[in-house]
Amino acid sequence: MLTRKQHELLLFINERLESTGISPSFEEMKIALNLRSKSGIHRLILGLDERGFIRRLPHRARALEVLKLPTESGAAAKQEAASNVVRGDFAGQTGAQHGGDDLPGGAIEVPLLGQIAAGTPIEALQDDSRVIDVPGSMIGGGDHFALEIAGDSMIDAGILDGDVAVIRRGETADNGTIVVALIDDQEATLKRLRRKRGSIALEPANPAFETRIFGPDRVKVQGRLVGLLRYY
Repeated sequence: MLTRKQHELLLFINERLESTGISPSFEEMKIALNLRSKSGIHRLILGLDERGFIRRLPHRARALEVLKLPTESGAAAKQEAASNVVRGDFAGQTGAQHGGDDLPGGAIEVPLLGQIAAGTPIEALQDDSRVIDVPGSMIGGGDHFALEIAGDSMIDAGILDGDVAVIRRGETADNGTIVVALIDDQEATLKRLRRKRGSIALEPANPAFETRIFGPDRVKVQGRLVGLLRYY
């Protein structure tokens, strides 16, 4: 069974091969699927290859062969929740409310606001034009939104580059919670929150990154992590 994005990519590759005889580039695939990074395309290609839908031809650039097409149109995205992640919100945007218009299979549409990474301006996240289907059992009650993870500063918490973080809106969080934090009203990041002697520490889950410490007036909690979606 293919995820929705795998299905879209397979059809795009097949259409390009039939019309031009040449596989599309990763950049063209990224644009066609409205993804923000080529790493996401790489994971989709690997998934299609492993499932026997395409074959990557050796020693040839951009060489892909479509072996078969799915008999069914798209499938629900696979989701994989990390066992030690906590819960999530994002000020100023309209999110999904539990109990609203549920989609077939118990999925709920949640706005996908963009990417999140340390150093990303907050304006980059203000995009509610895209939505993503999230299992209703994952989010429970409250207002939610989703963000695509960019970078590997939280890999030891099971949060990988390209994952989609599902966030429950809220302005408070307990110590040790993984949160979306807004720094100086400009920079958004996903980190573990620690309060220490009147200061706020934002801890990565990767020894290659440093913990950043701020005064309490410089950090605003935007939401808490409730789950992850991962595409193969």
